[in-house]
Amino acid sequence: MNTFDKTLSIIVPCYNEEESVPLFYAETIKQEAFFHEKGVELEFVFVNDGSKDKTVQVVKELREKDERVHLVSFSRNFGKEAAIYAGFQKAKGDFVVLMDADLQDPPALLPEMYGYIESGYDSVATRRVNRKGEPPIRSFFARRFYGLMRKISTTEIVDGARDYRMMTRQVRDAILSMTEYNRFSKGIFGWVGFDTKWLEYENIQRAAGETKWSFWKLFKYSIEGIMAFSTVPLMISLVLGITFDILGFGFLLFFIISAAVSGFNAFNGGTIVSSVVFIGGIILTCMGILGLYTSKLYLEVKNRPVYLVKEEF
Repeated sequence: MNTFDKTLSIIVPCYNEEESVPLFYAETIKQEAFFHEKGVELEFVFVNDGSKDKTVQVVKELREKDERVHLVSFSRNFGKEAAIYAGFQKAKGDFVVLMDADLQDPPALLPEMYGYIESGYDSVATRRVNRKGEPPIRSFFARRFYGLMRKISTTEIVDGARDYRMMTRQVRDAILSMTEYNRFSKGIFGWVGFDTKWLEYENIQRAAGETKWSFWKLFKYSIEGIMAFSTVPLMISLVLGITFDILGFGFLLFFIISAAVSGFNAFNGGTIVSSVVFIGGIILTCMGILGLYTSKLYLEVKNRPVYLVKEEF
């Protein structure tokens, strides 16, 4: 009978992944021999994020064959960030690894990742070195987002970073200590720090199913990241306000002096309307930025749970 000194918890957020889950399990279990030689047992934590297909049934079938398989099933779709948080809470392992079910996070990297953990790293993260197979416009805006975040945030957010990462329990506990409702895991991973090793690999296409990330969802996700880890937009609002105050005062002086010296009215109707529309747009933009931050505060102070569980084992 095998005895294991440690456990590796594999957290797998799932949303409509009935086709991918069996493939993911079959590929990941191939790494079992390596970990058993290291005295490490595997634990699977599938988090069902309100799937509309048979994801829960497929996980239950896996459970019948392997008692190391666990499930946390939400009462509805709360989003991937909530699923990640729930997985960290459920995981009991000495080490934790976060992976997608679609096999875009290659299980073959797990031994190498664990090797770096053994060598003293607290966390091993992954990043794609290219975006082959992605729509060009999506890749373009993704790169712009990461570039923007590097400039406006003090938190390290690496271009091409995946959620796929292995960590010690200490890092997992640090992540769980951040209990905010509005979560952006890529930023949280960077904020908690610790010694992190980055691994690079070529982009891999989904093994089955379709991506759940539309352009609109990715746009909203990027806004969440900016709001969560940067106050620069608020500073931009302040700078714009001061700039247009100065410009407005300068134009007023110009108008008064022109009228007094030559009697010439420097502002015709079209100019006034254009100026009002332009400045009004700036005001609305600044109000929108303030509104976004205020809405985040509103959601935080309500102190609602990040997710609700319908079923777990």
